[in-house]
Amino acid sequence: MSAVARAIWFIESHFENDLSLEEISEAAGLSRYHLSRVFGLVTGHSISGYIRGRRLSRAVPALASGSSTILEVALCAGYGSHEAFTRAFRDQFGMTPDAVRRQGHARNLVLLEPIRMDPAHLNDLEPPRFETLQPMLLAGLQEIYAYGGNAAIPSLWQRFNAHFGHIPGQKGNVAYGVCTHIDGEAEKFRYMAAVEIADADDLPADFATLKLPGQRYVVFTHRGHVSGISATMNRIFGTWWPTSGLGHGETPDMFERYDERFDPHTGMGVTEIWLPIRE
Repeated sequence: MSAVARAIWFIESHFENDLSLEEISEAAGLSRYHLSRVFGLVTGHSISGYIRGRRLSRAVPALASGSSTILEVALCAGYGSHEAFTRAFRDQFGMTPDAVRRQGHARNLVLLEPIRMDPAHLNDLEPPRFETLQPMLLAGLQEIYAYGGNAAIPSLWQRFNAHFGHIPGQKGNVAYGVCTHIDGEAEKFRYMAAVEIADADDLPADFATLKLPGQRYVVFTHRGHVSGISATMNRIFGTWWPTSGLGHGETPDMFERYDERFDPHTGMGVTEIWLPIRE
């Protein structure tokens, strides 16, 4: 069973109680940051968003049937007040609990059902290799995304590709997609589309820089369309990493490496996934 499947099982078994990210991560066998990242990639939901959606979806039948007051339903769903429940419910479904109660059905609501992980749909991993890199200075465009809400990353690459090849100080023709966690923020991460540069002089005004330390990496290969990378990530973090005996290295969380084997126009080819490690 993959780490994401273990996390979903634990959430489904306990979401009517208070759940912490630490508890879910322990059950899944991953760190909070790794689980948040791979859960969002694989399911399309952040962990907190999935829990919230499941709790609110479970509350809908009681509202539609009128068998309980809205406050009773709110308390059962883990909300301490009618107002907090109403805000969350409206954000999730686009209508208030009172409106659902008055209409007496939920046919116009999109409920969040339990996600079922099918191991047959997971990619097989090629054996990874190990590399040591010297410090690198990267420059590029970066944005902050919610785990599971990263569908806008291709548009970041579209903006970045307009600069690729004529960035001041650019070294080589390799592009990097760098993921770093944000201290104190369990639901969001920073993503940078970047190249290695010799120095930071004369960069475009909207460019950011990132210094990667020299360190050891484990390197995985994803083949095919880049949109399928979530299945490879699920294999890495869900089955390989928990049994590897490795610790995570310094920043970043990971980076994707795109060289001449990848076609940015079609999204097809080879993508390498580099994870910093402590052996």
